[in-house]
Amino acid sequence: MAASISARPVTPTLSCGARGRRRCLIVLASLALAACGAGGPKFESSDITGSSFGHDFALEDPDGKPRTLTDFRGKAVVVFFGYTQCPDVCPATLATLADAMKQLGADADHVQVLFITVDPERDTPALLKQYVPAFDRRFLGLYGDAAATARTAKEFKVIYQKVAGPTPGSYTMDHSAGSYVFDPKGRLRLFVSNGQGAGVFAHDLRELLNGA
Repeated sequence: MAASISARPVTPTLSCGARGRRRCLIVLASLALAACGAGGPKFESSDITGSSFGHDFALEDPDGKPRTLTDFRGKAVVVFFGYTQCPDVCPATLATLADAMKQLGADADHVQVLFITVDPERDTPALLKQYVPAFDRRFLGLYGDAAATARTAKEFKVIYQKVAGPTPGSYTMDHSAGSYVFDPKGRLRLFVSNGQGAGVFAHDLRELLNGA
């Protein structure tokens, strides 16, 4: 696997309960291996260029339009998996990405942020249409039924599972907490760990937009 290490190596963070920790370790190991190597552009997040996963998805936007990665060719694309009732990581990540867009200025128009729900049972297209663009009007939520969600998560090595709450509708979702970044040619290039900050996104997105 041809890849190069980031300028500041990071450990991918996952939001996982006790029941999901074994699978979390497997994903962490695979992402760490993808980041091995030396040389290349000086990214501040983990360079996973050449990874064998994360090739594409087949989902729908809130208007019911089928979407694949090809639809966004020509833009740098940030993919984040989460759910609208997430109490912390998801809104924090979207707020961070919104801040990064501000830092990018006019370059932000060449970036597409995609929020893929891991909770299609509650995250209806109507809810995604209201929730996701509230952080930035250019952000887009993507939806799939249970089978499509599972296929997409497997393709991106994302872990998610339902954790029962006090009532049937009050469950939470353990899920991977990191973002995948594609260059304008549609190639998976970077993994940004949870909590790295808007400056990391802005720096690395600018590098990709400049042809890195």
